[in-house]
Amino acid sequence: MSTDRNRDGTQPSGRVCGSCRQPVDTVVRRHKTFGIYVPQWTAGPCHNPDCERYVPEYVPAYPPRAAHAEIDRRRKQTGPPA
Repeated sequence: MSTDRNRDGTQPSGRVCGSCRQPVDTVVRRHKTFGIYVPQWTAGPCHNPDCERYVPEYVPAYPPRAAHAEIDRRRKQTGPPA
């Protein structure tokens, strides 16, 4: 086994932010070639708050389904808004 692997079996990405040179995650995107989609590994967004290319961590735009069920239950109890 190669010594350049992490303990969990993955290889280090070696990708860094172009602005602050902090390590970033590797993301997989699809690229269409000759009618089929092939994986393309690229550098992910930078999560360093001091960087000019900063992207905040993922925050869901909508609450989870359980929260929707709770909202619907409350609406049924109180009735529709006036």
